[in-house]
Amino acid sequence: MLDKPEPELETPRLLLRPMQATDLEALLCIFTDPKVMAAFESAPFDRQQMAEWLQRNLDHQAAWGYGLFSVILRTNGLLIGDCGLEVMSVEGVQVAELGYDFRSEYWNQGFATEAALAVRDYAFTILNLPQLISLIRVGNVASQRVAEKIGMRCISEFTRYGHQYWKYGQDRGAMSYR
Repeated sequence: MLDKPEPELETPRLLLRPMQATDLEALLCIFTDPKVMAAFESAPFDRQQMAEWLQRNLDHQAAWGYGLFSVILRTNGLLIGDCGLEVMSVEGVQVAELGYDFRSEYWNQGFATEAALAVRDYAFTILNLPQLISLIRVGNVASQRVAEKIGMRCISEFTRYGHQYWKYGQDRGAMSYR
């Protein structure tokens, strides 16, 4: 765990800041979108589900010293997504997962890759994490492309909670800077 609060990360087009309770309304724009939720094979969230999801992520951030960042478009200050790290147990091993969710109107513009690169670099160079994974539902080709663009490779395919996932991963020593 970090002794200081999670920093803000900046990219040419994005500001990534620690998620806040006040992000609820903006996050609802993401998680009520049927296109976004199709990647999870889930119905859109209602306000209560969104509040619980947000609180779970804020609790993770408090416990581990890092978590999900809210992704803000620098040109207009709009929250367009989230990207960050969650510690979880996968196949019996505790590991940090790099995940991302974006408003569908901002897909295919490189924002997910830009944010994921910043988080990957933060995880390896500041947090000194030894490895990152990304769990991607089988068939989610867009998320698969993001993982590959930031240097991850498919490690395995497995079942988790009744769903098939691709497990992508990258070790700190294998990181290539762009």
